[in-house]
Amino acid sequence: MGFLICACILQLLLLATASGVAAQSQPLSPARILDATLQDYAYRAFVRPRTGIVYNATLPANLTGIAVAAVRLRSGSLRRKGFADYFEFGIPTGVVVQPHVERVVLVYHNLGSSSDNYYPLPGYTYLAPVLGLLAYDAANLSAVGLQELNIVASGSPISVTFSNVRAVPSGSAAPRCVVFDLNGVPQFRNLEATNVCSTFRQGHISIVVNSSKIAPSPAPPGAIAPPIPTPGGQKKGNSKAWRIAVSVVGAAIALGLLAVLLLCLVRYKRDKKLEVMERNAEVGETLRMAQVGRTQAPVALGTRTQPVIENDYAA
Repeated sequence: MGFLICACILQLLLLATASGVAAQSQPLSPARILDATLQDYAYRAFVRPRTGIVYNATLPANLTGIAVAAVRLRSGSLRRKGFADYFEFGIPTGVVVQPHVERVVLVYHNLGSSSDNYYPLPGYTYLAPVLGLLAYDAANLSAVGLQELNIVASGSPISVTFSNVRAVPSGSAAPRCVVFDLNGVPQFRNLEATNVCSTFRQGHISIVVNSSKIAPSPAPPGAIAPPIPTPGGQKKGNSKAWRIAVSVVGAAIALGLLAVLLLCLVRYKRDKKLEVMERNAEVGETLRMAQVGRTQAPVALGTRTQPVIENDYAA
């Protein structure tokens, strides 16, 4: 019983430690916080919602330069007909919503000049704003903090036609499309055309150029070039220190849990040994009690030794 209690306590400690470390090591990124905020304002735009009508959201002053819109569609209609010309996005037929819901809300993002703030790409320069397409359940248009649904193009990809693309700097490499998933992980792809990218899933997308391959302009004679700061250097240092701290704390907790487990094993073996001794005592021989002086004492049963002839000269 003591061993089972110790095992349960150890399991609870492990679960609490794992959840605590995971919560501390994976904080929400500014981009994910922005997604939740824009979903809230997009749903507020549905004052008198009608299916298939695009509603532009009104954002507060601290989100100036960002554009958000929303449209409510039936999932079956979206799969059969698609939704062409949703701003820069062209949604083809065959788009499947996972998990299936009756109606879906497609929220459009245009981060404008704030693209670099929420989706920084060291070594790359944005030639177009970051655009986003996220899907949510339309069952409750007053809900906030909704989890995104998955939309997958089973046939032709979703096309994104950028209207304002800056000129490629001279001496740079060819521009490329960059697609960010919901975790902010970038994937680079080739352009379908001069200003067209494509994707098979929801997320954020833009056009970038590798600025690290651009040849710097020569400095004037006698000038000393200032040191080039490394983008995100301080952030990387802080992240490394944070990982080290989490590792140290995790190791200390693991050692403590190991000590608790060893203590439980020692107690279990001791209890088991006592239990065996008690069981042996209970099944042992019962001695007869006899009066010895003024006290009762156990006395073994007497057995007379049979006589044995000690030599071979028996008559």
